[in-house]
Amino acid sequence: MNLPKKVTIIEVGPRDGLQNDPSIVPTDIKLSFINALKAAGLKEMEITSFVSPKWVPQMSDASNIVKATYDQSRNIVLTPNRKGVDRALQEGCKSVAVFVGVSNTFNLKNINKSTAESLKELQPIIAELKEKKIFVRACISTSFYCPYEGKIQMDDVVALCSSFVEYGVDELSVADTIGMANPQESFYLFSKLKELFPDTLLTAHFHDTRGMAVANVFAALQAGVDRFDTSAGGLGGCPFAKGATGNVATEDVVFMLEQMGISTGVDLTRLKEAVQLIKSHISRSIDSKYFSLSES
Repeated sequence: MNLPKKVTIIEVGPRDGLQNDPSIVPTDIKLSFINALKAAGLKEMEITSFVSPKWVPQMSDASNIVKATYDQSRNIVLTPNRKGVDRALQEGCKSVAVFVGVSNTFNLKNINKSTAESLKELQPIIAELKEKKIFVRACISTSFYCPYEGKIQMDDVVALCSSFVEYGVDELSVADTIGMANPQESFYLFSKLKELFPDTLLTAHFHDTRGMAVANVFAALQAGVDRFDTSAGGLGGCPFAKGATGNVATEDVVFMLEQMGISTGVDLTRLKEAVQLIKSHISRSIDSKYFSLSES
């Protein structure tokens, strides 16, 4: 098997995991959650998003989250537009994420811009960020399937990723936004991206809508990917993708990798403490195979 000795887990629970939950989680609980995740060994994390509180009220405390979480970890904030980037820079953020959907329809429904319009807007922003030595992560949504357009062509994913690489981003996070990809599709796409962009960090992002996420992680491993977005407790979802469930659970991925002798640096006991901490403050249930079994 083609397997790495070490994998980096990028925890997205505090941002992607919480953003769509109807229960507004108090800022102090979010901070405790973030600190507990870091104590479990997670060194790269999406901590919040600079978006309009009108559309995503869960993220209205983004400035407070950023101010209280400054350390040597890679604390990533999502910045969907110029205004979000300006707020992130004002708060002294060192790592930002931008995002574009491969699907034009999805992009229009998500941020009211076509894919081409989004790219045109982001090019000078990314150039500015790199001049300021900011780490830039490009999140590529609907890389396999779209709830409106159906199956996405690999060439379209490659073209979008290529544009971001040309703009100088540090990382590509390529997402199965609605959880429809199968392991064969995962292997083919990530093999191609690893071949074409060997000098850019490549991260796989899977949702578990159809129970395929862990299998897709394994397929991406075979393709040479050694970075994965995951969410503690399987939290998450997408407001613009009907039926899409949470991200693949951090603990399920960590357990699988560690059982195969692949180091993640994540302590499952402490990770469980983080999940237990947030559990009573959210509306949706925890979707964790590993923790469910450990409690039975």
